[in-house]
Amino acid sequence: MKIDILTLFPKMFAPLDESLLGKAQAKQLLKINLCDFRQYSDDKHHHVDDTPYGGGAGMLLQPQPIYRALDAINAQDGEPKRVILLDPAGRKFDQEVAQELAQEEHLVFICGHYEGFDHRIEALATDKLSIGDFVLTGGEMAAMMMIDATARFIPGILGNGTSAYTDSFAQGLLEYPQYTRPVEYRGQTVPEILRSGNHPKIAQWRHEQALRKTYFARPDLLEQVDLTSADQEFLERLAKEKEAETEL
Repeated sequence: MKIDILTLFPKMFAPLDESLLGKAQAKQLLKINLCDFRQYSDDKHHHVDDTPYGGGAGMLLQPQPIYRALDAINAQDGEPKRVILLDPAGRKFDQEVAQELAQEEHLVFICGHYEGFDHRIEALATDKLSIGDFVLTGGEMAAMMMIDATARFIPGILGNGTSAYTDSFAQGLLEYPQYTRPVEYRGQTVPEILRSGNHPKIAQWRHEQALRKTYFARPDLLEQVDLTSADQEFLERLAKEKEAETEL
């Protein structure tokens, strides 16, 4: 996969050269290109922003530098299928969107800054995405999170190819608790079922623990999950357990 990032602050993306994403680039599984769209400004001082028509606070990104930067990318590599504008009004980014983007061969992220951007920039985007109902000083950190989450689904990037599909949210539930050596540490012991070697029972335990964790921490997620009758019965037991704890 190739990812082009249009940004005014390329140095902010240094973390993408570390850890698994750094290794992925070294193996040529992933290519990340940082484009400082200030270089495409026609202004003699390389300004990329201006005051908004009609008045108002702050400065807006002008369309010209970003249009020209994307023109240069298209001329070199052909038009990407997905051009993503980081926008608070966009579709909320989640695990499902990450898996969807991972199917593409070429992505472009446009990182906004200042008070916002000229509305005409939206015409360039195939997607508008947001990481939540809050505002950052720019789109750079949001873009990094989206790229990291997306890259986990690219074959070969994770040591175990199934990891991304068993993480929290992958199946609609939070991930079950996990343990490693030692068996006992400071009075806390690895559950016996995980040491039993009975893989069907382990799978059942993990599923129930994922249901438990989701029920108590993020019950809203359960509304989107296809629950079996056994799942429903287990959740009913959890509800009674919660009610009993409340009475105490």
